[in-house]
Amino acid sequence: MEINTFTNFKAFNSFIGVQAPIGSNIDIGKYPENTLLKSQGIYIDFYRISFKTNYINPELPDYDPKSPKPITAVFFNSPGKIYEWELTDNFEGYYLQLSKEVIEKNRYLFQKFLEYGYHEALFLTKQEEQEIVLLYENLIQKCSDKSTGQNVLLAYVNLILNLVESFYKRQFATETKKYNHIVSEFQQLLRDYYTSRIEGVPTVHYFADKMKLTPNYLGDVLKAYTHKSAIETIHEHITNRAKKLLLESNLTSTEIAFELGFDYPNYFSKFFKKQTQLTPNQFRKEKNTKK
Repeated sequence: MEINTFTNFKAFNSFIGVQAPIGSNIDIGKYPENTLLKSQGIYIDFYRISFKTNYINPELPDYDPKSPKPITAVFFNSPGKIYEWELTDNFEGYYLQLSKEVIEKNRYLFQKFLEYGYHEALFLTKQEEQEIVLLYENLIQKCSDKSTGQNVLLAYVNLILNLVESFYKRQFATETKKYNHIVSEFQQLLRDYYTSRIEGVPTVHYFADKMKLTPNYLGDVLKAYTHKSAIETIHEHITNRAKKLLLESNLTSTEIAFELGFDYPNYFSKFFKKQTQLTPNQFRKEKNTKK
């Protein structure tokens, strides 16, 4: 079955039952009572930030069918991801839509969490909800004024995103049980990586896929809890394993490179030197000399 792809705001807005877009690069509005409650998988070729209140979705974490509780949260949709939903009731809130063009031209204004998945939502406190509503209302007012320049609109968008970023940091800091589990699962997957058939050098995308998370979200969680980026942690693990093989086996540097998933031995040598300031052979020779 072919999946619908929406390349512009106008077609998507009509599909879900919201007002015609304010512009082709930035669109904002309120969800009406008759917003589409169910859809099979679709693609959207732009970015969406949805702020929803009185929201019940069986697909979300912690959903209890015996006692469904409405939530207030911010959700993200980005190009290249399948988006589907089946809601049980109407909800309220706002949406902000940004074209890929406006993101690329102003990338310095936008944070990595725009690439988060729909299931990696930000759950708001009452105070945070009030702050978000105020900014959305102000942006709607500015958008309705045709004399407002795009730079002013982008400043408001940037303010919303900076606020969201600060709220995510609060969520990472307070939801320790949830995020400790993510960190533990990642560390276990990393330890297990070389115990079975490998798929090249391990990457952030590989572990994110295994954990059904987006790479940016996984990276931000790890950074918040370990103070290291995901790629730094992966590279540290590869380096430690390389050191162990250099010191405890008779494998050549070339054999170790393939053992660790490198396609070319010279890539491994450059990687190892960047991490340790020594080539693999220099490291082995230096350590063996000190024995």
